[in-house]
Amino acid sequence: MLETTLSDLDVAEEMADAARAAILPFFRQSNLETSNKLADGFDPVTVADRKAEKAMRDVLAKYRPDDGIFGEEFGQVQGSSGRTWVLDPIDGTRGFISGTPTWGVLIALSDQNGPFLGVIDQPYIGERFVGSADVAQATGPTGTMPLKTRETFNLNQAILFTTFPEVGTPEDRAGFKAVAQQVQLTRYGMDCYAYALLAAGQVDLVIEAGLNAYDVQAPIAVIEAAGGIVTDWQGRTAHEGGRVLAAANADLHAAALELLQNH
Repeated sequence: MLETTLSDLDVAEEMADAARAAILPFFRQSNLETSNKLADGFDPVTVADRKAEKAMRDVLAKYRPDDGIFGEEFGQVQGSSGRTWVLDPIDGTRGFISGTPTWGVLIALSDQNGPFLGVIDQPYIGERFVGSADVAQATGPTGTMPLKTRETFNLNQAILFTTFPEVGTPEDRAGFKAVAQQVQLTRYGMDCYAYALLAAGQVDLVIEAGLNAYDVQAPIAVIEAAGGIVTDWQGRTAHEGGRVLAAANADLHAAALELLQNH
C-alpha cells in the first residue's frame, strides 16, 4: 500500500487519466476487434474496455487498496472500508465502435447511502464532468466551467434524451413515449454523454431503462452536484440501475414522474 494524501477526487482524476491513455489508441482504428457478450442480442466489448478498467484498478490498488470495486468488465471485489468504486470503462461501446464521440468513462465512489462522487470523462473530446459535495465543474477544450442544470420548468419546453429509440420493454417504451409526446424536442443515442449535458445545463431530461449500477452511479453524483434529480420511475433511489429518470429540477422531475408512474 502506498501512503498518500491524495483526495478521493485526485484519485478519481488519476483513474480517468489512466483510462484515457488506455482507450485512445484504439478509438477509430479500423482493426479494432469486438466481442459480443450476449448469445441473443448484441452487447459489445473491446480490448479498450478491458485495458481501461485494468488501468483504473491499478490506480486503486496503489492508492485505495481497502476500498471495494465494482466494474463492468471484471466484476466485484469486496473492500474493508465500506466504500466502493463503481466503474464503467467505456459506457457506450456501441458508439465507441461506431466512431462517435458520445461514449465515456464512468467513475463513481459510493457508500451505503449511494454515490457521493462521480466523474464522466470523454477522452476524445477532452471533456471531464465532475460532481461531489464540494465541486460541480466541467473541464474541456475551452477551459473550466461550473456545472448547473437548466431552469426549464415545463415539459413543453424541455429537451429529452434517451440512448435507444426502443428504450426497453414495450411497457418501458410506452412510459417513455408518454413523456416524449409532451416535450419540445427528443434526441437519441448519446449514452452517458446525455447525463453530462444535463448537468451542464444543455438538456433537461434523460429517461432510460434496463441500466446497471455502473451505468448510472457516476451520472447520479454529477447531476445531483449540478442541482438536478435522479430517481427511478417511481421516485425511489436509482443507485442500482433499472429504470432511470434524470431531471434538471424538481418541477420537471415531478411532471415527468407523474407520466412514468403509470407504466
